[in-house]
Amino acid sequence: MSAVPWHLLPDTASVDDDGALSVGGCDLQALAAEFGTPLFVYDEAHLRARCREAVEVFDGNVAYASKAFLCVAMARLVHEEGMAIDVATGGELFVCLQAGVPAERLVMHGNNKSPAELRAAIEAGVGRLVVDSFDELDRLEALHREGLPVPTVLLRITPGVEAHTHEYTATGQDDSKFGFTVSSGLAAAAVEQATESAAVDLVGVHVHIGSQVFVAESFGRAVGVIAPAVNQWALPELSMGGGLGVAYVEGEDAPGITQWGQMLVDACDRNGVSATLHAEPGRAIAAGAAVTLYTVGTVKDLPGIRTYVSVDGGMSDNPRPVLYGSGYETFLPRAVGAERDRVARVVGKHCESGDLLVREAKVPGDLAVGDVLATPVTGAYGHSMGSNYNKVLRPAVVFVHDGEAREVVRRETYEDLIRLDR
Repeated sequence: MSAVPWHLLPDTASVDDDGALSVGGCDLQALAAEFGTPLFVYDEAHLRARCREAVEVFDGNVAYASKAFLCVAMARLVHEEGMAIDVATGGELFVCLQAGVPAERLVMHGNNKSPAELRAAIEAGVGRLVVDSFDELDRLEALHREGLPVPTVLLRITPGVEAHTHEYTATGQDDSKFGFTVSSGLAAAAVEQATESAAVDLVGVHVHIGSQVFVAESFGRAVGVIAPAVNQWALPELSMGGGLGVAYVEGEDAPGITQWGQMLVDACDRNGVSATLHAEPGRAIAAGAAVTLYTVGTVKDLPGIRTYVSVDGGMSDNPRPVLYGSGYETFLPRAVGAERDRVARVVGKHCESGDLLVREAKVPGDLAVGDVLATPVTGAYGHSMGSNYNKVLRPAVVFVHDGEAREVVRRETYEDLIRLDR
């Protein structure tokens, strides 16, 4: 068995003479000792490089999908790098505004925005509202009658494209909770209603086919399906959303941001789409930038069955293996190049048999209690989907750059757990 694949590590990963791994010039074991575990470690240079790549390939018409990972520091970083930000709830809107991101640089999504969320978005002056239903159009009509400003909107449409991804993250098929379907005529009816309405300023359509999509041609097919309608409606903007997959385990390969963007540009050209192309990558920006550090608490050998390695986190900081059956790699930061010649199941500390992080983990044979264990490619949908199940404390988050580590999200305390109790 081999060492952890290097391409799964953040851009600035390096190894010292003793075989220990550093990211952003910071030794991972030292970070674990200073900030505790579990710990999310983000390579700031990696994040900024992916933001710049996205801005370049989409000519600045690109928003970061904040659902992948959001905190005040992350919102500031992507704004500094020239990206707008996609928010989907009042909470995400609040965080971005608190970070100092101008409202006009925000794109507001959501399939069930409340009247309060719509009001907050309009009053703040968000750049775009992505309208998802006729009920939402009705809500906007009511807010307009109250005297609120007219928002600039896109209509989310479902193209009827089956992306090759998990059923829970597929969004482009006709049977979806999102958007107006093209095949049923609902999309055309929504365009007509929005065009005639004085309550909205319709400037384009938005399409999203799913998340963690490896097959680039799926995006091209979506463009081909919607192009006739988009050209007929003659709206100036077309957002193809996000959904670009990333490699999580050895043997996986995924298109990069530039390849994905150029494929979308080419698909629009082939299909005569003259609307300005927009996009909203999230996972592709954040996932590969981070590793999560854990401390091994128990190594339990069951002869003839398997070895269980229990760590001090689990489904509360990374629910993706439980939700989607997602795979991850593991390694020991003290010996990143070591042969991983032992197979174990890495599990969390929660009261669930299904609480696992890596089903069949390859680990070095000398792994022991007290070791710091790392999982790479954990920058997206780990921290953001985390929970306090079993009243486990949410981990801290640090950004590392040029040998400096800054805590951008502090670790929760027990006092935080009861702060809202009455």
